[in-house]
Amino acid sequence: MALSPMVMGVVNVTPDSFYPASRTAATGEAIARGRALFDLGCDVVDVGGESTRPGATPVAPNEEASRVVLVVEALARVGTVSIDTQKESVARSAMEAGATVLNDVSGGLVELAGELGVGYVAMHRRGDSMVMQDHPYYDDVVSEVEEYLRGLAVRARAAGVERLWIDPGIGFGKTVEHNLALLAHVGRLVALAAEFDAGVLIGTSRKRFLEHLGAARLDVDQRLEGSVASEAWVLVQGVSMVRVHDAAAAVQLRELLIRPVEEVVA
Repeated sequence: MALSPMVMGVVNVTPDSFYPASRTAATGEAIARGRALFDLGCDVVDVGGESTRPGATPVAPNEEASRVVLVVEALARVGTVSIDTQKESVARSAMEAGATVLNDVSGGLVELAGELGVGYVAMHRRGDSMVMQDHPYYDDVVSEVEEYLRGLAVRARAAGVERLWIDPGIGFGKTVEHNLALLAHVGRLVALAAEFDAGVLIGTSRKRFLEHLGAARLDVDQRLEGSVASEAWVLVQGVSMVRVHDAAAAVQLRELLIRPVEEVVA
């Protein structure tokens, strides 16, 4: 795994992803957006063709593939591309087009990642997009998410996955309190990942739980500060990659955090 923390930028080739500024239905615009993310310093660009926000309507595999394959193909010539999908056929098409990381919210494609020899993001989610926010309940959210991710990590290594990240799935089948508990104890996930020589990926960017952290509720366009603050917290705790919509801010944050360490080591 990388010694320096990594930034994953987002390109949503969708009409309905939760953050309007991140989405586009135009292939050319999506490619330009991805190239801009690499220019800003993103290490990985994550391309998705189906929204996984709460309540999102599923997309047929052929439609999803038609949205992402040309984008992946173009961006893979520039840098490392991940495909954000939970469908085997879409993942295969994206890998053929040049993607080298599979970002899987379902946890169901881990053996495919091993078969294809690509990196894998193993994420926790309880229920699919249509139902995951319908009264999510845990006896101990940190322990339960930790145990689920341990199981996925075991499966990933058994399947031959070499580049592995675990992701607690902030906002995926969790209340505000669940999300905050996971962030407060993110060090436990970093320790778990270390057992498998893996990394931790966290995505808090612009998510709904941040709307509750101000004096008044914050809509999605007002969550930059909360996004950056939460990203700073997890990076300080040892998380190895953050998935972001605001790439310039995240890259600046990453440089601010690692440069003093590099200077001390030098």
